[in-house]
Amino acid sequence: MQRKFLISGGGTGGHIFPAIAIAQQLEKEYPGCDILFVGAANRMEMEKVPQEGYNIIGLDVLGLKRSYSPGNLIVLWKFIKAYFKSKKIIKEFNPDCVIGTGGYASLAVLYAASGMGKKSIIWEGNGYAGLTNKLLAKRVNIICTGFPDMEKVFPKEKVRFTGNPVRENLTKLQNKIESCKFFGLDAEKPILFVTGGSLGAKSINQAIQEGIETLAENGVQIIWQTGKNFRANTQDKPGMLAMPFLREMEFAYGAADLVISRAGALSMSEIAVCGKPAILVPSPNVTDDHQTQNALQFCKMGASLLVRDAEVAEQLVNTAIATLKNQAQIGSMQNKLSELARPNATTAIVSAIKTLIAS
Repeated sequence: MQRKFLISGGGTGGHIFPAIAIAQQLEKEYPGCDILFVGAANRMEMEKVPQEGYNIIGLDVLGLKRSYSPGNLIVLWKFIKAYFKSKKIIKEFNPDCVIGTGGYASLAVLYAASGMGKKSIIWEGNGYAGLTNKLLAKRVNIICTGFPDMEKVFPKEKVRFTGNPVRENLTKLQNKIESCKFFGLDAEKPILFVTGGSLGAKSINQAIQEGIETLAENGVQIIWQTGKNFRANTQDKPGMLAMPFLREMEFAYGAADLVISRAGALSMSEIAVCGKPAILVPSPNVTDDHQTQNALQFCKMGASLLVRDAEVAEQLVNTAIATLKNQAQIGSMQNKLSELARPNATTAIVSAIKTLIAS
């Protein structure tokens, strides 16, 4: 019997790439299965998901404004329309299980699915639960979490601590020499991988741009994913590579000696699985400051360093240079990261799905 799975998640790479990782693992467990994605129209999943070979349907949805705003009436109206469209999609596709990885669209889809009696599962990657998953917690069958001790937020009997799914290519990194060849970099010199996520990070980008001469003077090479909204000027310096988006992340992590990153759940899981020491810069523009909570869990163990967004301009570049020169600190962070890594997270999530649809 051909199994069918409906997956909803998007808005940012932190929701999209775990969804794709789950889809890829489902195809391994259920060869020939039919997978359909549902996302938010005009968001990045409408581009990224088809690039991976999957079909996707877009819903016209918006995020809830946290302060009182007449605009929330429009949000509610769009949600109601998306809810009924989701019911129609679910009825026509008839999935064996509906999976949510967060984002605007997943609330409508999972709310509809659970109301129709469909088996459903959600994934919460952060140490602080998002509003969508809080609203869905009582309706879905299973809740997979990226951090431990989430029973304090969700119904205990539904929680499965699986870790966060990462793209399969990151569980089998290219070695440093081959990765450096891919980028045309010198494997004998330190390499800094800078990423603000798929949409970029203004404060990180500005600090790296302003510190480009200092980094070059200290012999540091850079692989720099800027995001689409920032145009970097590397002044034709050798070993300074900048690009809006980087698909070949396995080579970037494989080449890197140190990573500068936001502290989203996906980014931190990738850092842990890849075993790459990192300087984490939590975004100040996320709900309930959950990225700082994520980062503190790593920093308390000595697995990463933290530079707050307000201090980036003064501290980031100098901290990166000092860390790259401290091999003892690099080695210590690598050891701690191995304790935090969950390379089999995607398999664990799919195992939960298998158990659910077999029940």
